[in-house]
Amino acid sequence: MWLGLALAATLFQVLRNTAMKRLGHALDEYINVWGRFTFLLPFALVPILVTGWPRLEPGFYAWCAAFGVTQTLSTLALSKALKHAEISLVTPLWKISLLILLGMAWVTIGETPSALGVAGVLLSALGVYLLNVQRARISVWQPLLVLVTDRGQRWTLLAALFYAPSVITIKQAILASDTATGTFGGYLAGSLLVTPLALTTSGRHFRAVPRYWREFVALGLFAALTTLSQGKAYTLTLSSYVEAVKQLEILFAMAIGVVWFGEARRVRESALGGVVMLVGMVLLALAR
Repeated sequence: MWLGLALAATLFQVLRNTAMKRLGHALDEYINVWGRFTFLLPFALVPILVTGWPRLEPGFYAWCAAFGVTQTLSTLALSKALKHAEISLVTPLWKISLLILLGMAWVTIGETPSALGVAGVLLSALGVYLLNVQRARISVWQPLLVLVTDRGQRWTLLAALFYAPSVITIKQAILASDTATGTFGGYLAGSLLVTPLALTTSGRHFRAVPRYWREFVALGLFAALTTLSQGKAYTLTLSSYVEAVKQLEILFAMAIGVVWFGEARRVRESALGGVVMLVGMVLLALAR
């Protein structure tokens, strides 16, 4: 069941990122992040109203606050990375967040993966890395070499470092309540943090929110569906397994490129990375 939920989260994430991309072009990255955090809240609140507020375990509010901080810092660092560096370098390097999560979850909350699980996570990360460097026609070492020279890549590394604890903290908030309540509480904390920043840096864009209300609602809906489905999956297996499966987002996007935009030649160039990712997912499906 967790695998199906992770795949559903992957599809919803593609749709969420599509909405974010449209808003990013129309407005800017700060109000984009604000919209993702804030417009998610009503959709996360609906199941709470239907099922009722659950019993909250000790630490719930602390986990929500910690998620709000780490998720906000990770998202803003990634937006800075994309502003200062090419996406062809940012994307493969950011995927080391999966490896950081594997180790951090093991140490902090005792998520002990099996040998097959470790192999699946490593292959998924390697597949994404190879896929991106091939599509960008850069050397395998280039994303690592620019770490010492490029400010954008340092922002990427910071984003990866904060993303791993954001996954751990949202999982703990969910385990201390339920999926919808943990999602609502975590993103409420994130919204409260990012709103003053968005008002300071992008205040002029708030006047455009009514004009783009459909895009903001779509962003909130798909962001909520992504977090709710992956959050439920977190409760059924290791968080690193779920995040490894979600790397298939890139293959989903490539499939859309083939079907809708005729990008078959670009996809063939990335075949090796795609195959490695799929092998990794098979190992994860077999892992216990």
